[in-house]
Parts: sequence; structure tokens; C-alpha cells
Amino acid sequence: MRETVAIDCCAEALGRFSRGYAIVVVDVIRATTSAVTALAGGRKCFVVSSVEAAFRQAGSLERPLLAGELAGVMPLGFDLNNSPAELALLGDVARPVILLSSSGTRLMCEAARCEAAYVACLRNYAAMAGYLMRSQGKVAVIGAQTREQFRKEDQLCCAWIARELMNAGYRAEDRKTEQLVQRWGNASPDACLNGNSAAFLRRSGQTKDLDFIFGHINDVDAVFSMQGNEITKAPPRPSWELPLEDPATRDNRPVAL
Repeated sequence: MRETVAIDCCAEALGRFSRGYAIVVVDVIRATTSAVTALAGGRKCFVVSSVEAAFRQAGSLERPLLAGELAGVMPLGFDLNNSPAELALLGDVARPVILLSSSGTRLMCEAARCEAAYVACLRNYAAMAGYLMRSQGKVAVIGAQTREQFRKEDQLCCAWIARELMNAGYRAEDRKTEQLVQRWGNASPDACLNGNSAAFLRRSGQTKDLDFIFGHINDVDAVFSMQGNEITKAPPRPSWELPLEDPATRDNRPVAL
């Protein structure tokens, strides 16, 4: 069976890919960036789909940090917003983070029910694509959806992952995937800065997250997978599955964690 990659968005799309696919969830602004940042800093990370679930999860953990937002507003009783910039600065990494967002964490929780599910953002898109190459026959890269919109930054990140796979011989599964890779596969991150998500961060005085997200691209050489509602570092692939390294790119790799 030929290796294929598909791009789609929203939790409802998961039904199409529930069997036989590796699912990659993308919510660049901000849930998957927050999750990857927490894990890259050495924290445990749990994702939830509601405030009630967050407090239930908190009861089973020691001194957890509750991070998140609903409709852009931090829920009462939470410690911080869904902010990768804030998470990157916090000390005491022994405290696990419980993460809630309007759409991204719901998508992650739904994806965890599939056969294999991963979490990616601009920080680890290349590591994610490299991990999947020649070890997963069918890949679906799913962007979060807000107000029925497939956001620009998620289209870009999904297209970057799909581009890497297609360069390695994967075939676009449908015309929509081909079009998204054609539009965004070689686009600059600056192309996302006029999107609705970026505009919201500016209006709400959260430009530190915008600066962090687009100032940290391909700097995490790690892959993270869903195990229930916990996100964990994926095990290394067996050496016989790894693609041959291109000596021309060896010195440009991000630093391993």
C-alpha cells in the first residue's frame, strides 16, 4: 500500500481517519505550542476538554498547574492562560500542567481514541515529519477549528508536515491536501500574521505569545504522542526504520532534548 498523507480540520473529521492512520493534531495558536513547550521544558502535560474535567484531573495530581482558556478567557480558578510564553518561563517543572483550550485540547482528547495520535506545532514540525517517514503508511494531519475556520497558522503547519512527507515519497490523499501544500508548503510564517488568531492576540494584549510562537520554529527535536489524555515523549524509532541522513543538513538540525 502506497504511503499517503491527508490534511483536514476539526474533531468531526477524525471519523474518516479513525482506523489505519497516524493522526497529527495541530493547534499552533496556541494549544499544541503550549503542550510542546511544557513537555520540552520537562513537565508532564495532560489535556482536557472542559473546566470540570480540568478540576477532576487536578484532584489526581500533586500541585498541578491549570492552564487554559475558553473563548479567549482564562477560567476562574486557573493559574495561567493558554500561554506558551508563560509556560516557558515558569520554574518548578515538577509541577504537571493541565491544559484546556477552546478547540485544540478537545481535538487532542478525541484523537487519543484513534490508533496512533501525535501533537505537533511549528516548534517540532520537522521532527514530527521525520518520525513518521517510512514508519506510518497513512498519515492525517488535523488542524484545530475555531468558529468553523481552518486557521491560517494551522494550515501552514499542516502543510509543512505534509510537504516533508511528500518530499519523502508520500502521496497527497486528495485534492484539498494538494492545494493546501501548494499554497502553504513553502510559505513564510509571516503569511499567518494577518490571520484572525494573530489579530486576537494583538487585540487582547497577548503579543508575547505571538512573538514566542513565531520566534521558535523547528527548535524542538522531539515527538510527542497521546497516551489517554496525557501527552508523552514518543519512543525513538528503531534504527532500521530511520531515513538516511543528508550530510548537507546535518549541521542545521535543532538540538535534541
